[in-house]
Amino acid sequence: MTQPTLLAKALSKVKENGFKYTKKRETLLDYLIKSNRYVSAREVYNYLNEQFPGLSYDTVYRNLREFCEIGLIEDTELQGEMKFRFSCSENFEHHHHVICTVCGMTKEIHMCPMDFFKEQLEGCEIEGHRFELYGRCEKCQNLDE
Repeated sequence: MTQPTLLAKALSKVKENGFKYTKKRETLLDYLIKSNRYVSAREVYNYLNEQFPGLSYDTVYRNLREFCEIGLIEDTELQGEMKFRFSCSENFEHHHHVICTVCGMTKEIHMCPMDFFKEQLEGCEIEGHRFELYGRCEKCQNLDE
């Protein structure tokens, strides 16, 4: 899907969930789409603050959290810090990742490991899960050579 199409789809989801359109929200989502990796709230704030001087860090962080709640963006903890990325699933559906611990690059895993645990979880009511593998992408592995 092209970047403009992803952005239009994301803005539609923002509206569907009761958030009003703002240029700041559009710019935030556009930045995450273009980044195509996990980034810190500080990175997002620094980028947005160049275009919208006076924007507060709290506003950026609140929007990141709200967009996580509606499934537009994903979060994870890398190196002791929360990081965010635009959902790599085109339809904002359930999926899993392999994440580079150096650059934040993410690859989607096209299967759910929960199927393998069904027998062991019999009698349990699972309310959610997350499966992430961490390592170095090919590019970052080659940095050491």
